[in-house]
Amino acid sequence: MAKVATVAIVGRTNAGKSTLVNALVGEKVSIVSPVAQTTRNTVRGIVEDARGQLVLLDTPGLHKAVGRLGTLLNRMARRSAAGTDITCVVFDASQEPQLEDLGWMERVAHERPAKTVFVLNKADCKPFFGQMFRDAWQGDVKIEWLECSALDPQGAAKVANALYGLAEEGERLFDPDIVTDYPRKLAIADVIREKFLGRLHQELPHELGVLVKDIAETKGRWQVAADVLVARASQKPIVIGKSAAIIKAVRKAAEKELGETFGVKVALELWVRVAANWMEDKRLLTQMGYLGAEI
Repeated sequence: MAKVATVAIVGRTNAGKSTLVNALVGEKVSIVSPVAQTTRNTVRGIVEDARGQLVLLDTPGLHKAVGRLGTLLNRMARRSAAGTDITCVVFDASQEPQLEDLGWMERVAHERPAKTVFVLNKADCKPFFGQMFRDAWQGDVKIEWLECSALDPQGAAKVANALYGLAEEGERLFDPDIVTDYPRKLAIADVIREKFLGRLHQELPHELGVLVKDIAETKGRWQVAADVLVARASQKPIVIGKSAAIIKAVRKAAEKELGETFGVKVALELWVRVAANWMEDKRLLTQMGYLGAEI
């Protein structure tokens, strides 16, 4: 019988969780950028090999919450960790331990350390504070510590071995050919937002949202209409760019990636819309997948 486990990939923002999930799955199922809070939904990536199946939940990174959206992201991360078989805590060990790192250690110490792996990510960086993280652990149960770089296939393999070592025998939860069950509209919105983050960097990452309104399907072609939400009118020209350069580049890059992902030609219609309080709006947050059962 196969080994099967659900695994929460948790940790603070920008620790490399999504990069690790993509490396483990072998395909891109989570968007990646150097901007904190890139992951806003819990994304399931499915690892399948001869040993069995690991269902990975890539959760939003914990951070100091500001407003309804920030609170929801933190709550989502904590709930995802509570409902899985194994917890994989990813630390950015290229920096000294932060308050959020210590918070995860304390949480694990009081819950199920025997079913937890601590990943000291970015081991290829200098300086590397792996020993400082080990010294910060206050639990009295032995934890498996792994030093790796999520960008290195050998590092991902090391993490997979540890997770399978904690998994138990059972029936597979998903068909072996599935790599993610993430809703299509949310996946498309994430790719569009990733392309904006790659061009806008720190200019307005937390105040930019993407809502896919409609997907019109014909043979071999999807026409996708999406709203790009900003909080203030002054942000609209930043998102559009001079002579519409930013939004054109985003549309082109997103169409290319989405076409490769879904195997169809994708045409995007992007409309930049000012929604002053979108990060506090229950209706919009629900449509974007952030609220779920919260209302």
